[in-house]
Amino acid sequence: MHKEMNRNLVSGYLGAYGRNIINGNGNPILLNGWGLGNWLLCEGYMWLNQGKRFDRPLRIENVVRELTGSEFSDYFWKEFRARYITREDIRLMAELGYNSVRIPFNWRILLKDEPGLNWNDDGFALLDNCIDWCEEYGLYAFPDMHGAPGGQTGANIDDSVDDLPRLFMDQDSWDKAIAIWEKIAARYANRWIVGGYDIINEPIRPPREGIADCDHLIPKLMEFYDAAAAAIRKHDKKHMLSIEGNCWSTKTTIFNKHYDDNMVIHFHRYGCMPEINAYKEFLNVSERLNQPLWLGETGESVLEWFTAMFPLSADLGIGYNLWPWKKMDTLNSPLSVNKPKHWEKIAVYTDGGIKPSHNEAQEILQEYLENMLVQNCTHNTAVTRFCLRLPGCTVRGTDFDLFPGKGSSYSGLRTGTGKSQYRSDSGMGIQPGMEKAEQKLWFDCRWDSLTLEMSQDEFAVYSIFNTTGNSTVSLELLVMEDSIVEISNGENQYGMFNLNASADIITTKAVMLPKEDKIPVKIAVCKGKIQLERIIFSE
Repeated sequence: MHKEMNRNLVSGYLGAYGRNIINGNGNPILLNGWGLGNWLLCEGYMWLNQGKRFDRPLRIENVVRELTGSEFSDYFWKEFRARYITREDIRLMAELGYNSVRIPFNWRILLKDEPGLNWNDDGFALLDNCIDWCEEYGLYAFPDMHGAPGGQTGANIDDSVDDLPRLFMDQDSWDKAIAIWEKIAARYANRWIVGGYDIINEPIRPPREGIADCDHLIPKLMEFYDAAAAAIRKHDKKHMLSIEGNCWSTKTTIFNKHYDDNMVIHFHRYGCMPEINAYKEFLNVSERLNQPLWLGETGESVLEWFTAMFPLSADLGIGYNLWPWKKMDTLNSPLSVNKPKHWEKIAVYTDGGIKPSHNEAQEILQEYLENMLVQNCTHNTAVTRFCLRLPGCTVRGTDFDLFPGKGSSYSGLRTGTGKSQYRSDSGMGIQPGMEKAEQKLWFDCRWDSLTLEMSQDEFAVYSIFNTTGNSTVSLELLVMEDSIVEISNGENQYGMFNLNASADIITTKAVMLPKEDKIPVKIAVCKGKIQLERIIFSE
C-alpha cells in the first residue's frame, strides 16, 4: 500500500495543512478504512430488504416490534448494538492494514426523541467503547452524524419521517443537532484518536419524481455548517471538521468559502467510471480553497472497480473510506453476515405477505444476532487485496497507472479520442471488448466491458504492492496477431511470451515477482497486437 497509509502514522491529532492531512508529528497521512454502516443507523438493504416498510431505522424498529413483541424487541436491539460491532471488528480492521474508521450514528442513539435535551447515556457508551477500541488498535475514529434530528437528507438513510430534510426546516431539529455536536466536542476534545467530526452525511438529496425539490435549502445547509463549527469550537479547537456537499455529497455548490481552517472537503463516489474525471471537480475545489480532500464514502461495486478507483485516489493524495464494513450475504464487504434460515419470511411480511409467528420471528432474529459476530461471519479476504492492490487481486487492462504520466506509466502514442470516452486523453487504445458486460450490482458502471488494445512499442504499467517471494503475475488477453509480450519492471525482465494469434481469450503462464513494497509491472508489446483484458496478481 502507499507509504502514507502506513499504520505507524496513526499518532496525534489530525489536522489540515494546505491540501494535506497531517498527523500529530506533521507527517502527511492518507486515510484508508471502512464505515460501520448498519450498526448505529440501520439500512434495510443491509438486511436484504428493499421494501419501503423496512428501509430506515424507525420502520425497521417498528417491524421488529410487530413481529416479536416489545420484550423481545427491547432485548434484540440491546444485543444488536452489542454484537454488530465489537472490539474484534476493530482489531480485524487494523490487522488488515487500515488506519481509520467512520462511525455513522443516528441522533436517537445519543439523544432521546422527546422534548428538550434528554441524553442517552447508553448510546454514548457505545461510541465511547468504539473509540477506545480504535485507540487500542491504532485507527483514527470519525463520528459521523448519519441521521440528524429531522433528517438532513430527506431519504431513508437519515431516518426522516416524510422524505424532507427537516433539519433545515424545523428549529427544534436544528437546535438538537447543534447541541449534539457541542456534547460530542466537549466529550472528545482531548481524545487524539478521534480523527475528526463528520458533521452531517449526504445533506439535501437531489430532486426526484414525486418528491419535493429541496435545493432551496442549500443556503440553510451552509448556515448550519457555520453554526455547527462555531458550537464545536467552543469546546474543541483541535479536531478536524469534515464538510459534505449536497446531492449525496457529490456536488461542490457549497464550497465557495472556508467553513473552518482545520477542515477536510468530504465527497462520495458510487457507480462512476473509475478514472480521474471522478475526482477532477473536487481537485479543483481543493486547489482553489487550499484544503484537503477525503473520499469519505464509496464502494458497493465489483472488486475490480476497487483496484481501479482507490489506488488512483491515493495517487492523487486523497484518502478514502469504503462502505460498509459488514452486511448480510455479500462479496464486496470484508465481512458477510450469513443469512439466517427462513430469513425470507421477514421480507415477505414487510412486502404484504404472511406474518410469521412471534416464536418463528424471534428464532430468525436470534440467529441473526449469532451470525453477525465476527467469528461467525464469512471473511471476504479478497476485498482488502483488491482495495489495497495487493497480491491476490486482478486489474483490468484499461486501468494502468496514471502517474508519473505518459511515457513512463503508459506509452500514449495514439492520437484522437479512440472508440471509448474512458481515459480518452491517454493516447491508449481503450475500446469495447468482445462481450458486453452485464450489470452485476446496482452501482456497477460496466466499465469492465472495455479492453486495452496495444500494438508494437506500446506499453502500460500496473503497480502492485507488498509482493512476497511467492507472488506471481499472469495476463489474460486476446492475441490479435502473432505477438511478443514482455513483463518487466522497466529495468529487469520477469517474463517474455511468444504468442500465436487466436480467436479466444487466453491466460499466460504465471511469472514470479520479487519481494518488494511496490513493483511497477510493465506490460510491453514488442511485436504484434493484443487486447489486454486483465492482469492477474497471485499471492
